[in-house]
Amino acid sequence: MVSERKKCSKHVGVIGAGPSGLVAARELREEGHSVVVFEQSHEVGGQWLYNPNVENEDPLGKDTFLKVHSSMYASLRLTSPREIMGFTDFPFLVKKGRDMRRFPGHRELLLYLKDFCEWFGLREVIRFNTRVEYVGMLDYGEFGKDLRWIVRSKEKRCEKVVEEVFDAVVVATGHYSHPRLPSIRGMEAWKRKQMHSHVYRVPEPFRNEVVVVIGNSLSGQDISMELVDVAKHIYLSAKSLEISEGLSKVISKHQNLHLCPQINSLHEDGRVLFVDGTWVIADTIIYCTGYSYSFPFLDTKEIVVVDDDRVGPLYEHTFPPSLAPSLSFVGIPRKLIGFPFFESQAKWIAELLSGKRTLPPWDDMMRSIKEFYQSRDVDGVPKHNTHDIANFEYCDKYGDHIGFPHLEEWRKELCRSALRNADANLETYRDSYDDLELLQEALKSPHFTQLEPKSLPLSDPIN
Repeated sequence: MVSERKKCSKHVGVIGAGPSGLVAARELREEGHSVVVFEQSHEVGGQWLYNPNVENEDPLGKDTFLKVHSSMYASLRLTSPREIMGFTDFPFLVKKGRDMRRFPGHRELLLYLKDFCEWFGLREVIRFNTRVEYVGMLDYGEFGKDLRWIVRSKEKRCEKVVEEVFDAVVVATGHYSHPRLPSIRGMEAWKRKQMHSHVYRVPEPFRNEVVVVIGNSLSGQDISMELVDVAKHIYLSAKSLEISEGLSKVISKHQNLHLCPQINSLHEDGRVLFVDGTWVIADTIIYCTGYSYSFPFLDTKEIVVVDDDRVGPLYEHTFPPSLAPSLSFVGIPRKLIGFPFFESQAKWIAELLSGKRTLPPWDDMMRSIKEFYQSRDVDGVPKHNTHDIANFEYCDKYGDHIGFPHLEEWRKELCRSALRNADANLETYRDSYDDLELLQEALKSPHFTQLEPKSLPLSDPIN
């Protein structure tokens, strides 16, 4: 809803300088707010800032505060074509001297985010090497009104702790860092190497090993395909043996890659027993079992909780009704075209904080959340998939709250085309595709012609 109130400027803390934090900072500044972005790493990028140094991380990622944020492995390439990934006013262009492929490696996306940061002058508001340790409500005014937040942060180098008060806090810490692990009988007793894909980086350490990969997600498939050249055998354990045509082709091509059912139990002698009674003796188990939402710094007095990876209650995956708009989350939804959606979230938050818009009444927001949960239950969606959207219509409806443009048809079609191609040609879809006519249409659209390429910044591909 649009408000007639006079526009006001707030002091806002943004936690995280990945894609969602950067676009939040940009939108907040454009709406006239003062912004401080807290970033625990030395550079922007969040998940896209590759970190090879995982030796000191718990291999199963069980620590509350992880030492390593990024889960990127060295060979990772985008699973979506670059054309669909850019923010609405900053296309992800091909640049000479950089990775010019349509499905580039992770470094190219980091450079895009650095370009975005330079273009919009965001670096000056980011505090690097600063970890947020605590965010809590300041006991101030009537509950829900004039609510302010204490943010306690620590500078890594000098261990200096700073405590500040903000009018609002935007949580933008990503959702691909904290490992989600299955519960398998014998996990604790199994004495060989167990690790989550969060700390997988390169295939070489697994040379001549027998490796069990649990989960045939994108990372499970990627890592299995990478291991075929070094490991003795790879056993890919999947919930369902009904797999895509693409994965089926890969398995029939590689004699040392085997599809297996779910695991029944692990045994001290190294045996991995599958539910069909077959077993193997393995050297390593890699859990490619996804990630959990985790906000160890956030104290909302149990108003916002994470219950089996449902973060709630959140109106439209963004606003806790009792604390909004002074507390909000950007980047929680998964399985969508991320950057434009994060941008629409950020714009809504910025306009709410300035008073340009208002949220519906508390009762209406809570009713909307309850109805959403019920619809998920009716559709048989497990609770831990609450925030998996996979629906272009939802993204468009979300944007309607603030008059944000709908996703272009070419963007939707290029996304669908890549998904179909990956399903049929898992090993080759990033380099061989049949959507070039659609690509030409996309490149002629206003999204790609809005900025003069010569005027765009060019991040150094080496630094």
